[in-house]
Amino acid sequence: MSPDMLFNLLWKAMSQTLQMVGIAGVLGSLIGLPIGIFLATSGRGELFPAPVANRVIGLVVNAARSTPFIILVVAIIPFTRFVTGTSIGTYAAIVPLTIATIPFFARLVESAIREIDKGLIEAARAMGASPVQIVWKVLLPEARPSLVLALTMTLVSLIGFSAMVGAVGGGGLGDLGIRYGYQRFMPDVMLAVVVVLIVLVQAVQSIGDRIARRFDRRNRKT
Repeated sequence: MSPDMLFNLLWKAMSQTLQMVGIAGVLGSLIGLPIGIFLATSGRGELFPAPVANRVIGLVVNAARSTPFIILVVAIIPFTRFVTGTSIGTYAAIVPLTIATIPFFARLVESAIREIDKGLIEAARAMGASPVQIVWKVLLPEARPSLVLALTMTLVSLIGFSAMVGAVGGGGLGDLGIRYGYQRFMPDVMLAVVVVLIVLVQAVQSIGDRIARRFDRRNRKT
């Protein structure tokens, strides 16, 4: 394969991967964020006490997280076809990617919020802050570095998931690696795909770490 053809294929595949990861990351995090906040604040004696709902949603989240991604992709093909009109291609792949992102990000958000010092919550309560005000004025600002790292981890995982959907015609770098690198025995294409995936992961991780450090108040003081 000529370098120009390889470059064009890589560019198109990388664009599809970025599209899948970007859209699924935004949609999944927007839905997963409130779920994670609820899981972290709805236990017995917490800000929004609803232990039954907490347990039910927690079970659903755990069930979704425990399902292997490739099985999830196949299992929801009817739903994917209903939403997008097709079960293959970049837009179809966004559906299972988004569904996989929601529980993953929700648990990371829950962990980030639970790490916050309970004394801050009690102090805000003593000053008369409502539960909603505590979430917006205390929990989310204090958890910003951890939330950025959670989003970074989610995007990194999505890049890996997006490569998996190539096995079922989802497009992107994974599809390129399978069709050319594996099925047509082109190791140069497979090597190029692996290198691009590594570079993408490193770039996302580096940017996320840098943003998280800027939000971290402890680093500001030093």
